[in-house]
Amino acid sequence: MKTFVSDSIFKKISEVAQELQLPTYVVGGFVRDKILQRPGASKDIDLVCVGSGIVLAKAVAKKLNVKKVNTFKNFGTAQFRYGNIELEFVGARKESYDRNSRKPVVEDGTLEEDLERRDFTINAMAISLNKADFGTLIDPFKGQQHLQEKLLKTPLAPVQTYSDDPLRMMRAIRFACQLQFTIESESFDAIKNTQERIEIISVERVADELHKIMQSPKPSIGLLLFYQSGLMAHFIPEIVALKGVEEVDGQLHKDNFYHTLQVVDNLAETSEKMWLRYAALFHDIGKPITKKFIKPTGWTFHNHEFVGAKMVYKIFKRLKLPLGPKLKYTQKIVRLSSRPIAVTESQATDSAARRLLFDAGDDLNDLMLLCEADITTLNQKKKQCFLANFKKVRAKLQEVEESDKVRNFQPPVTGEEIMETFGLPPCREIGTIKETIKEAILQGTIKNERGEAWELMLSEAQKLGLTPKK
Repeated sequence: MKTFVSDSIFKKISEVAQELQLPTYVVGGFVRDKILQRPGASKDIDLVCVGSGIVLAKAVAKKLNVKKVNTFKNFGTAQFRYGNIELEFVGARKESYDRNSRKPVVEDGTLEEDLERRDFTINAMAISLNKADFGTLIDPFKGQQHLQEKLLKTPLAPVQTYSDDPLRMMRAIRFACQLQFTIESESFDAIKNTQERIEIISVERVADELHKIMQSPKPSIGLLLFYQSGLMAHFIPEIVALKGVEEVDGQLHKDNFYHTLQVVDNLAETSEKMWLRYAALFHDIGKPITKKFIKPTGWTFHNHEFVGAKMVYKIFKRLKLPLGPKLKYTQKIVRLSSRPIAVTESQATDSAARRLLFDAGDDLNDLMLLCEADITTLNQKKKQCFLANFKKVRAKLQEVEESDKVRNFQPPVTGEEIMETFGLPPCREIGTIKETIKEAILQGTIKNERGEAWELMLSEAQKLGLTPKK
């Protein structure tokens, strides 16, 4: 038999298990990733023993000179960190489920009972740490074969597996996306047929799986399965609404659902920022609401970016995503997603570039990455033309920024200075003067410097009937 582990840490665990007479095995993701030779496979190690996982954990920690062990008596588990490795111990168990909960009734069980309760055969393998067969792979459900076939299959009947713990439906989609595996047809049918069971899962757990899909190298694999399974409609119906094409007077619009998946994939090639990828996912969600057919123009989606940015808040709230800076960033990118296109037009003024610089601020490069990812045409000549235009936009923005310094600019004259000059308390007139100065700088009427701003302040104040203090 092939030996799958040889690290000294496993030999130490084996020695302790032998002393305690507790048959012990490495299980789950570590085994899967070890066989696949995935990087980072050794960071998290799950261990199962036939007996008390807590007793084993404490004894192993003592041998490794680890002082702190976290124990969870209700679950019969314990864990501790050893260097950069997270070790978790549990006793072998079998589970039964109540229809209305994903929390199982747990009993002591055999190794095979422990493995069969797991989500997929590729996660239902074990490596023995016992003296008699140390390093031997135990694979009762053909997990190794399914790894070679790139197939996700459940150890038990899929309807039972998904009904017992509906989060496994999301995990199937996530693994298919991360590993680029295929979900077995019977298994995928079971997901579609039991999709309503997802309602008993906390939205935070679903969002966590969605994050992992969005962070994968090709998110569209998971997003498409999320849609095809019926699960997407439970959580992000706004994306489902993008699906389909309408025709009026022989004029079609593109299918914005498939376009969106391609945009997310394109962006994933240039940025690992998760919230920017979410902005790509949401950048067109305002289109179904704003869609109109106007003769002779054809299909229009006027103001879809502003409508979409407002919709982002509802999605974040529904999925219990963070409502602070991450929400504001995502809304901002969605709201500005069409603005750089205006700067590509030949008649575009420096004013349009200044406003874009001012509004985008430090997120300008992220916005440009989204715009470039938004080019999904299969016509390579068109694509290169669009990319060349955006290259010109970047150059123009850089040129304007170097000359006018408007990105994240602070007004050359502050509100406090205006109040001091005219002896005013905080009032509407202060805001009016500040806004006039800002607009003049963005329009290019005055330079972004104190002297011209001060002269404009005095001029505007005079119009408002204000005089400087003597």
